[in-house]
Amino acid sequence: MTRVQKLGFYATPPHSCNYLPGLEAVTLFADPHFPKNTRLYSALADCGFRRSGEHLYIPHCSACTRCVPVRIPVDEFVPSRNQQRTLRRNRSLTINRFPAEFDPEHYALYKRYLGSRHPGGGMDDPTRENYIEFLIASWTETYFYEMRAADKLICIAVVDYMDNALSAVYTFYDPDYARHSPGKFSILFEIEEARRTGRKWLYLGYWIDGCNKMQYKNEYRPMEFYIDNQWQRDPALPYDPSAR
Repeated sequence: MTRVQKLGFYATPPHSCNYLPGLEAVTLFADPHFPKNTRLYSALADCGFRRSGEHLYIPHCSACTRCVPVRIPVDEFVPSRNQQRTLRRNRSLTINRFPAEFDPEHYALYKRYLGSRHPGGGMDDPTRENYIEFLIASWTETYFYEMRAADKLICIAVVDYMDNALSAVYTFYDPDYARHSPGKFSILFEIEEARRTGRKWLYLGYWIDGCNKMQYKNEYRPMEFYIDNQWQRDPALPYDPSAR
């Protein structure tokens, strides 16, 4: 007789919200000991879950619903004029795909990026172990897209491959190249990569009202939002993303 193992979920105690100062958050994690694979990941992503390292999680705050999972239906996306300019600014970049594994040059860029983005916040000096534990999982199909201007490493886009979607896990880049919008370019590239590989969506994590660092997601339309246990196309939210 085959034994069916059921996936359990565990909620954290309330902790300080990483995105909205002054608020507390609760995170729901899939059982870290449950065997995971791309099929399970795809199913949970379709329910709003996100990956961090080996873990799959979703915000589970009783008093706040501002973290809304979002994804782009890639076949329907058409870049705006501003996005077309971003594509042109970065068209000379050379892009290559590598398996998700530790690389000293990538790690040095990651440290430089965090030092610029989060100075003095406790995130600006990550160890090699921090880096690996955050970006890499043993059970995923993950790739690092390396973007170079000539021989200079400009940007790394970390992307998970699922059954019917890609997930933009994280992007880090040379702060000196920020004027070229490498983060925005990476999303545009990932949209096209999802389309090229026959996938339906690009997952972008969570849209969070009141968090300025997440407002860039408003620029990509159409967008699907996971609300009340279903995906909705550009809905009228209590916190309207199109108004920002």
